[in-house]
Amino acid sequence: MTDSLVLLDHTADGTLRAPVRELVTLARGLGGAIHGVWAADGAEPDAETLADLGALGVSRVHRLTADADLHLSAVLAEALASLLDATGAGALLVTSTFENKEVAARLAVLTGAGVVTDADGLVVEDGRLVASKTVFAGTWNTRCAITTPLAVVTFKANSVAVSPAESGGVPDVVDHAVAASAAARRVSLVERTERPASGRPDLGSAHVVVAGGRGTEGDFTLVEELADVLGGAVGATRVATDEGWIGHDAQIGQTGVTISPRLYIGVGVSGAVHHRGGMQASGTIVAINSDPDAPIFEIADFGIVGDLNEVLPQLTAALRAQQG
Repeated sequence: MTDSLVLLDHTADGTLRAPVRELVTLARGLGGAIHGVWAADGAEPDAETLADLGALGVSRVHRLTADADLHLSAVLAEALASLLDATGAGALLVTSTFENKEVAARLAVLTGAGVVTDADGLVVEDGRLVASKTVFAGTWNTRCAITTPLAVVTFKANSVAVSPAESGGVPDVVDHAVAASAAARRVSLVERTERPASGRPDLGSAHVVVAGGRGTEGDFTLVEELADVLGGAVGATRVATDEGWIGHDAQIGQTGVTISPRLYIGVGVSGAVHHRGGMQASGTIVAINSDPDAPIFEIADFGIVGDLNEVLPQLTAALRAQQG
């Protein structure tokens, strides 16, 4: 049994990000108390959020404050190290984002913690934490035993099904203030620009992703329509982002976002190895391509050989009809 800290990632308006609930569900399997960590960056957890966390099994929420900007990875890493020391927790669970992976690396340097990134499971075996993850573009399943006293694990979204705790209540909220070191202050945050809201879920945590590739020839209209009917996110291959057809934040692959949705639909996507490395862990893979020899069909659960301009309108219309 080990107490664990869960970093409560949230939006600028204080909305809890969906993958956090998965982390709390995973943390319950470790057997100890679950502490939430709320970085107080201008947004505060409301009563509904606290009740939600309590129902999942969080017993205490630590409201983390610092005399420097907590959006800076060095500052947040120092603050988390201080909180880990104060609580005696043996594990820190965070979502697998670019920012959180940087924090995890800094935290490892500060504390000597063992770090596993992009995990999809965590259990206790023989008194040690063992994380599971896929590697080599999703072709190998591995299990990583963490032998250090402190474990820091980043998790891919959609790794586990969220479930409530058998019993729970509203967690206590306590303040934990830290002073950032001179080293952490060497970098200053000049400006933050919020990404315009699209109304679609975040690409990294979406349950459904519709991705467009070279076959779209730059027109993502049909891709976006299908994604909206399914309530999914829109992604793209590197060539689509390099051509300027869609923003680079939509790129899926080894040099972009790594995703593991329950449903991935590739539209006009050839299936190059660098793209497959970012989506091959998806639950169900559907490929739509006019080339029957496209590599994407080698890993697809379902494949449609056809012109996307004919297939997608029919598919979208059929889904709309089903939804009434």
